[in-house]
Amino acid sequence: MSFSTLEDQLEAEAIHSNEQLLSFELRSKDIKWQKYVAPLTPRNPPVYLQRQFQLMSNYREPIGNHNRREVLVCHDMMGNYLEDRHYHSSKKYDDYRFYHWAGIDYFCYFSHNYITIPPCGWLNAAHKHGVRVLGTFITESGHSKLLDEVLQSGEMVDKIVDAMIKLCKHYCFEGWLINVECKVKLENMENLYYLVERLRAGVEREVEHGVVFWYDSIIDTGDLRWQNEINSKNVRFFRAADGMLINYSWNDKSLEMTTEICERSQSQCQRAFFGIDIFGRGQVAKFQSKQTLARIVSQRFSTGFFAPAWTYETLQMFGYNIKQPLGDDSVNDAFLRRNEKFWCSLWEHLATHPYNVLPFYSDFCLGSGKNTYVHGRAKISTTGSGGGDGEQFFNLSRCALQPSVPLYQLAERFYADGFNGGSCLRILQYNNSFRIFVTDLKIQTGGLIFAYAYKLLPNDGEFDCILRFCTRNNARDCYLFMGDYYDTSNFQKGRCYVSPLKSKYNHLLSSNKLDTPKIPKELALSENIPNGWHVRYYVVAFDGAIQVKDIGVLYRRGNEAKDTAYLGAVYLNGCDLNTLDFPLESNIAMIQIYGEDLLN
Repeated sequence: MSFSTLEDQLEAEAIHSNEQLLSFELRSKDIKWQKYVAPLTPRNPPVYLQRQFQLMSNYREPIGNHNRREVLVCHDMMGNYLEDRHYHSSKKYDDYRFYHWAGIDYFCYFSHNYITIPPCGWLNAAHKHGVRVLGTFITESGHSKLLDEVLQSGEMVDKIVDAMIKLCKHYCFEGWLINVECKVKLENMENLYYLVERLRAGVEREVEHGVVFWYDSIIDTGDLRWQNEINSKNVRFFRAADGMLINYSWNDKSLEMTTEICERSQSQCQRAFFGIDIFGRGQVAKFQSKQTLARIVSQRFSTGFFAPAWTYETLQMFGYNIKQPLGDDSVNDAFLRRNEKFWCSLWEHLATHPYNVLPFYSDFCLGSGKNTYVHGRAKISTTGSGGGDGEQFFNLSRCALQPSVPLYQLAERFYADGFNGGSCLRILQYNNSFRIFVTDLKIQTGGLIFAYAYKLLPNDGEFDCILRFCTRNNARDCYLFMGDYYDTSNFQKGRCYVSPLKSKYNHLLSSNKLDTPKIPKELALSENIPNGWHVRYYVVAFDGAIQVKDIGVLYRRGNEAKDTAYLGAVYLNGCDLNTLDFPLESNIAMIQIYGEDLLN
């Protein structure tokens, strides 16, 4: 098999007929997709941070049945299967990226083709963050014949369902959004209900974390009449599916009716996902979407955001050309600003999923870049026409773990430099700390290794990464300031100021005595990092288990600073104290968290 043939086979594609579906006629039918798609990362229960989501705060509203709300993002952009259809990469680095994964639960890849299979890049980016991915089964007015074929008999429904389950398992996605937007013959209605029920049962049984959603469209007579609520005409579909995406032209009476139906049928309110079309059809939306979202969450319903790529598509209205095949800096910068502002406006109403898997590493790559950076140095493309072009890319599979909250006006994505991947964070707020990652990282053995790459001119100030952590059972809340404190570690009430490991002891971090490699190759130990980048390494020994709850930063800007600080990567892991062999003069910090050094 030639590379070009493999490239073609890895390109995402839709299915256009039942014959194609049942015969499994797809370019990639022989690809072992488990080799290319990352498994779904496990998640801890989310928390509500309310308006304090950007602060290094211990405020967390716990989640329970009384307040749990979920979020579905339905990604529909210009028909989809654009540059994102490629497996390896395109060069259009400014294309649309969704990256606020910590605030959503489901991601649906939507097109107007009969059956939409999500591209590999979206699967990898979502799975890396623990988000389940849905394909789309859609029959619009031009597809009514396809639906008639499906519903002609129970046997045919069984075949279609089995084929759709096979697609989930083959391409490694978690389920389906069923969107029937054409009239259904009354005599076929029972088979339509059977399709939804049978698909849900099969997906839940055979697909790990499987789920099926129904879109509010068809009513019990088979007519296409969006109800904008759950009522007696569509409640059977609500019962048949795991969740229902409700059309976006709802009102307050729709919320009341749906509440009544949920209570009467003893169904959880969060299974009803009230839609917000970000383009503004049917509701106040766009940059005012927060108003509509607040009405939904006040009644404890879940939300379906339709077409959030509004932040990208509508740049055309302001004179930007979003269709340049090699991307454009002005498009990229404008999109990132608009996107961050949009999601920041919503976040107080969204639940945030903490990162909970060790080792933890992020270089902030969004899955695109004007250059590919490796250890602070830009790679040079060997295929560029000039022989010295940067290795620009758009490949969502290369997306790193993303900040847990929007960083609007706190930090921005900076594509003109990076430590690893395609970009870094450029710090905008100074002299006040702010949160980047929300975590539930358990350091059971009391040993912690932390490292970060940063860039700061000599006279531009001081830079710290901050870890907020607690003791067992959240009994105490403390902060680790990881900066440069002149080879000392200072303890104050609830705070510890730690200096980096002395460079001559860095080699001990790769000692064979450590049970696993503690520093990843992306932060490889080196004295010669180019372009002004620096890496600090820290080793902290506690006298018991801790739990890291937040990772943030503090940039103290100098009075005569000419630039700002840049953060290129962060890394955190636990280690067994018994394997540590660091002398005290190495700057290892010994903290009696259960004694009196820090707490008292």
